[in-house]
Amino acid sequence: MRQKTKERAAPGQTAPAATLSRGTGHYLLEVGCEEIPARMLARAAEELRVLLGKYLATYSLADAGGIQAYGAPRRLVASIPALASRQPDSRTETLGPPRAVAFDNVGAPTRAAESFAAKQGVRVGDLEITSTPRGEYVVARRLVHGRPAREILAEIVPRAILELSFPRSMYWTRGNGARFVRPIRWIVSLLDDKVVPFAIGDIQAGRFSHGHRFLSQQEKIPIARAADYLAQLRAHFVLADPEERRDKIRKELARLVAQRRLRLRPDPDLLEEIVYLNEYPTALLGNFDEGYLELPEEILVTVMRGHQKYFAVEDRSGRLAPHFVAIINMKTDPGGTIRSGHERVLRARFADAQFFWDTDQKCRLADYLTRLTGVTYESRLGSYFDKVERLRRLARGIAEQWFNSGIPEADLPTADRAAELAKCDLVTEMVRELPELQGIVGGLYAAEQGEPVSVSWAIYDQYHPEGLDDSIPRNLAGCALAIADRLDSLVGCFSVGLVPSGSSDAFGLRRAALGIVKILLERRLTFSLSATIAASAGLFQSLKPQIEVSPEAENQVRQFVQERARYIFHERFGYGYDEIDAVLAAGADDLVDAEQRIAAVRAVRRTKNFEPLAVAFKRIRNILEKAGPTEEWRLEAVSRELLGEAAERDLLAAAERVSKEASRLKRAGRYREALEAIAGLRPEVDRFFDDVLVMSEDLSVRKNRLTLLAQLLREFSTIADFSEIQTENSAR
Repeated sequence: MRQKTKERAAPGQTAPAATLSRGTGHYLLEVGCEEIPARMLARAAEELRVLLGKYLATYSLADAGGIQAYGAPRRLVASIPALASRQPDSRTETLGPPRAVAFDNVGAPTRAAESFAAKQGVRVGDLEITSTPRGEYVVARRLVHGRPAREILAEIVPRAILELSFPRSMYWTRGNGARFVRPIRWIVSLLDDKVVPFAIGDIQAGRFSHGHRFLSQQEKIPIARAADYLAQLRAHFVLADPEERRDKIRKELARLVAQRRLRLRPDPDLLEEIVYLNEYPTALLGNFDEGYLELPEEILVTVMRGHQKYFAVEDRSGRLAPHFVAIINMKTDPGGTIRSGHERVLRARFADAQFFWDTDQKCRLADYLTRLTGVTYESRLGSYFDKVERLRRLARGIAEQWFNSGIPEADLPTADRAAELAKCDLVTEMVRELPELQGIVGGLYAAEQGEPVSVSWAIYDQYHPEGLDDSIPRNLAGCALAIADRLDSLVGCFSVGLVPSGSSDAFGLRRAALGIVKILLERRLTFSLSATIAASAGLFQSLKPQIEVSPEAENQVRQFVQERARYIFHERFGYGYDEIDAVLAAGADDLVDAEQRIAAVRAVRRTKNFEPLAVAFKRIRNILEKAGPTEEWRLEAVSRELLGEAAERDLLAAAERVSKEASRLKRAGRYREALEAIAGLRPEVDRFFDDVLVMSEDLSVRKNRLTLLAQLLREFSTIADFSEIQTENSAR
């Protein structure tokens, strides 16, 4: 037994002290399988990187920052160039029983000491004594040798692979075998040049990969060393690294269009998809009949992009050219047979689009309106025809709000006509074939049939913005229609319980609310959120489906939109959450007005009086909360006769004076100056708390002082609730 006096943790604690091991190796993992959907690959690779990083960090072998993960259609890959060759050794210290229990009065070990030593795998003579805050205890110290990385990898890698999550997975082995997004066909698992063995289902990990399905001349590709993987796959026409594929595509696209003095129409989303659709991408330039250029560009580009994954090409003036660029998963196109095939397919697609355009033009857009009775929006919320009836009235009401607030271009008839025709294209042949063009087709047809430009623009833009980076509608009629459409969806869905939860949002309600907020803030449009929600709720009751929208559902919608506004205020405007919360607590029915108030709070919060006054308002709120229910102490008005202290008389006088001034400034929209005037109350508030005992023993005096504070808090929290501001003291 050895004496040790260094202070330790509580009894029973094990404290490891790691000793770093030396030497690293390169680990490679490739999971080969049938083609994985392109949209899943990037996310799956990142998830694999995170999972491996989590497990390897647990064993002190590597962290996520040292792991590369990527994918191609037939493989997921992880590469760790600097993996520790073995787990570091560690020293453990385990506290056992108290010294008095472990040894008798002559220092001989008891059964407790012997049992503890045996359990820890040490000799009794190696036990030490250490001092802790609770006295002297026995401690066992052991050196635990780290395990080889190869041994640990064999345990954790299959676990990480099977933990990958996909929208859908499938069994590919008999019985209750493993699940993966697609059947696994091979696994490469190498630490430098040695196989790290494990199995998933009946697939044993080894060193054999597979090259390009059509171009490789060798069925199995032996990987000699982990570091050689990319080069060996490249020799068999597989560019496993998506960055290499992306770079090849970009260079070939640029070269092809430059040869014809053309320009590629940018499409980053299509480029990203194509990167994960091909293992050896090669670009080729195709042509189509110039006659098809008579169709709107939106239709031609959508056909090329959506159906065929082709890049559109334009001339130097920006007009669509009769060419396209296709990406093929081949090295070359011998004899141009592949190009000819693509041209033939595109010609048939364009011919269909021309037929749909000509067929749809045989009817006026308004003639499609009655057909919307057969298109269900949601079983409890009726048809799209019912939705249009509500949209017309709601869009007019919104436009009327803006006209009454002094915006002369708010045209009620235009908003009404745009809402009437907005959904008609849903039953056209073109949208049935190209559903991603809904709205756009309606706008194009409206323009073709002589509707006013303001109407066609509003219909065309009705689904904008689709995200925070998307543009808003070009005119006020489009803004009114877009807001009405989104608000109708929100109110209707919330009324029947279709509230977004977790990742479930079938009707895109989060995106709808964000769109409303973005339109209002970007166009700086006056808008009563609660009044418009109430109007929408009334339409659901007076028109089909004639359902009642509860006040609770209306409040849910209002809070839902305001929460999206809170996000935009923070992420896009850069306001602090406490600044936002202070204003939202004071009311945010008009989001543009709310943003102006938040800006005012930010502008004055660093002035000398503002944050000290915020601290005082927190104190006021705490006092009022602790005073009990308001009906027990609230008076109808402050009694001047009961103001016995000079400090409370001065506070009332100052508050009345500042209230008039702040109200005048608020009506003029001069919120910063109003807040500065309110902050000027600080000396009177400070003096009140220094000289006055609020909770007086005299019940009448106490009620009067509480009423004074409540009046102060209420009157001066209409711009922002000062008590929500995070001050240095409250943060500390």
